[in-house]
Amino acid sequence: MVGEFNFEAVRPYNDSEVPAALRSITQDPFFPMVVNYCLPNANIDEVTGALLQIKTVDDFQTRVMYPAIQAVISKTTDGVSLDGFDKIDNHKRHIFIANHRDIALDSALLDLLLYEHKIKTCQITFGSNLMKGNLVINLGKLNKMFRIIRGGNIKDFYRNSLEVSAYMRHVVTELDESVWIAQRNGRTKDGNDKTEMGVLKMFSLSSEKAFVDNFDELSITPVAVSYEYEPCDFLKTAELYISRLQKYVKGENEDLNSILTGIKQKKGKVHLAVTEPISRKELEMCDEKEKNEKIVALASLIDQRIYKSYKLFKTNYIAYDILQGGSQFADHYSADDKKDFVAYMDNGLAGIGIEADRSDLEQIFLRIYANPVVNCR
Repeated sequence: MVGEFNFEAVRPYNDSEVPAALRSITQDPFFPMVVNYCLPNANIDEVTGALLQIKTVDDFQTRVMYPAIQAVISKTTDGVSLDGFDKIDNHKRHIFIANHRDIALDSALLDLLLYEHKIKTCQITFGSNLMKGNLVINLGKLNKMFRIIRGGNIKDFYRNSLEVSAYMRHVVTELDESVWIAQRNGRTKDGNDKTEMGVLKMFSLSSEKAFVDNFDELSITPVAVSYEYEPCDFLKTAELYISRLQKYVKGENEDLNSILTGIKQKKGKVHLAVTEPISRKELEMCDEKEKNEKIVALASLIDQRIYKSYKLFKTNYIAYDILQGGSQFADHYSADDKKDFVAYMDNGLAGIGIEADRSDLEQIFLRIYANPVVNCR
């Protein structure tokens, strides 16, 4: 399977390509803005000189990405808690399949925590719809991101899926690196994390082995990321509202705006949990199902791992109780907490920028926060 592809269209940069990519970054017109945000007191010439001394991908992650993500965490969160990292075997590689709430931070947080635990960082899927502009492309490929091609006709879609599947298996089984991929195509908009069967079917395309051996080789490991304040919550509310009325069409640079909003927005507390890999025994149980039900059973296993490890915050409980018109979870928050959350909602919805029924917007917004409570019960 691997021999059918050379992976040039999807792979991240290797060490020999690092110097040229960094030269391109330092010459980009948006480079000073990025430096100013990440390092507001830094001298641009000194930063440029330091970047041009970097020669390897690992060095780039250590000297650039690690402090940059630390800065984002310091500026926009009230701390990151974690679970499960002590269970990761640094001598084994995985496909980390994660719920997806923020375009950039979900995978960046995992890589940062892997690095802090002296575990090899992973390669990261990156949709071709996001790979726009040399700065974004260079930063992504330097940070071990590989491209998943979106769109195309059915034949192209199958061919692209086959190549990505082969590449991920190649990374895990031959390059001795792990992979991060979202459980679905795009972010969860409504707070209802659910694994798309198409993602799992894509995994299987790159091997002719039987079901159990096929998936066991990939060491599928669910990951749950939880934010006290959902990244891009008001942008997601607007999109969900419009999608009820018509086909939603993204505006120009909308993905970039979502990336920047997600990075800059205050997120409160954040929790990231790595769960136990799906075991061979569990795969054997899935294999007992009828052909079309095997993938359904595997998706359900992943979902339950994520639901069980998702950390519920006061915002989730408040939204659930408001929707239900009750106080079932009132012991998880105070009256002031509820007042502050309602004010946060009111202020955000007032500036949402679309003509809409206010009660509908409130229902959509509250469900983004309440659905994790429903799933975790």
